[in-house]
Amino acid sequence: MPITLYGSIVSPPTRATMMLIDILGIEVEFKEVNLPMRDHYKPDYLERNPLHTIPMLEDDDYRIVDSHAIMTYLCSKYDNDNLYPKDIKVRCTVDQRLYFDATVLFPRLRRVIYDITQRRTSGLTEYHINDIIEAYDVTEKYLEASKYIATDELTVADLSCIATTSSLNSIIPINEKYVKIHAWMSMLKKEEWYQKNNTSGNSTFTFFLTNLLRR
Repeated sequence: MPITLYGSIVSPPTRATMMLIDILGIEVEFKEVNLPMRDHYKPDYLERNPLHTIPMLEDDDYRIVDSHAIMTYLCSKYDNDNLYPKDIKVRCTVDQRLYFDATVLFPRLRRVIYDITQRRTSGLTEYHINDIIEAYDVTEKYLEASKYIATDELTVADLSCIATTSSLNSIIPINEKYVKIHAWMSMLKKEEWYQKNNTSGNSTFTFFLTNLLRR
């Protein structure tokens, strides 16, 4: 029975997970969750995932509902210690960058979407802008210390962070002063797994965001 991934290409966490699945070369059945139609609030989905979030992974009768947990699970299951190193200190750094995405990068992206869709604001505020710029500042610092976001090799942390950062770039374009961020993004954009799983979804996200900001 193949693993099933529920998600949407508009979602950066879904795209990050799909990039990993592509790299690992594993068979996964993808089921689109239509967010505008509120598929994630339907009783059957809520029964599986009370948090009503995406992505969600089902492996037989086992379910995982956070992209970061899904990705480390898949790396562990398929014994890929290149993307999720087993060395305790290196893995800890990778975990910290995953938490950086989970607690800093993605929440700042989600806050903009939430505030505008809930009509708390009619557009970007100074708070939103400063919040995102601060996230760029930290990301640049991390990349000054290593070629990739956590180490000098590609890890799952890069996949999570690039999916979110490429979407943040649609909100606040990344200034040219962030030399390391641009070099990192350019390097990853050349990869086939990026082009296949992030480029189109990010374009769809940008289109959605542009229409949202025009309201």
